[in-house]
Amino acid sequence: MSAKVITISLQKGGVGKSTTTGILAYLMAQEGFKVLVVDMDSQGNVSDLLLQFDDIEDINGSTIIQAFEVGNIKPFIHKTDHPNIDVVPADDFLATLARLLYTDSLYRNENANIALHNLLEPIKDGYDYILIDTPPSLGEATANSLVASDYVIVLAEGSKWAFTAIKRFLGTVDHAKVVRGHEIDVMGILRTMTDSRRSDMKAYVEVIGEQYSELIFDTIIKRKAATGRISIEGLFNNPEIKDALDQYYKFYAEVKQRLGVTVNG
Repeated sequence: MSAKVITISLQKGGVGKSTTTGILAYLMAQEGFKVLVVDMDSQGNVSDLLLQFDDIEDINGSTIIQAFEVGNIKPFIHKTDHPNIDVVPADDFLATLARLLYTDSLYRNENANIALHNLLEPIKDGYDYILIDTPPSLGEATANSLVASDYVIVLAEGSKWAFTAIKRFLGTVDHAKVVRGHEIDVMGILRTMTDSRRSDMKAYVEVIGEQYSELIFDTIIKRKAATGRISIEGLFNNPEIKDALDQYYKFYAEVKQRLGVTVNG
């Protein structure tokens, strides 16, 4: 069975994209699904979260940008400490993607935004899900991620800037559908990083819910210390993992419902 490709995105930083991508991969893997995480953000945060390397230089020369350079993603798939999770990591050199796509002979005769889709096609049969983490911008990395996707999960914190970004982002998804010639399902909008003590955040969470009532997940992710420490403790040997993920189990159940997967329990 060919993997379903899910991109987690919004053209704004600080909404929890990398954390959510890593957690979703972990929850899927815990249920026995084989998951590949593709890091399309040059900050490499989800790479760090899942590979727990001491220094980003440890993966230098073996990342997603090299996959684009040679037109083959297989040599750049890294194993993690979880047998069901693999990662194609990213580092700072991913910032050169636009130049590569518009100048390299490999991509001269094709739409630059379909390159990631073509890289993923040969390896889809080896996974149940491919999750793509994206940068806080609408450049070539995000465009490629959307075009490669079957589903998109939009993340938005309770803020004015995140709220106003949603409409523009959904327009970009519509453009990606035209490029791909394929339906891309906006699975839903997950409201994240919410501080319940701030009235402005609570107000924008409600506004997003009202404006996009047909798209929102019921789950709202609130700020929590144990979840914030995942970037330090990781996912695989974290003594407080149950507490860190307690808000995400309901979200994952909603994801499975929207994917048509039987929900356990």
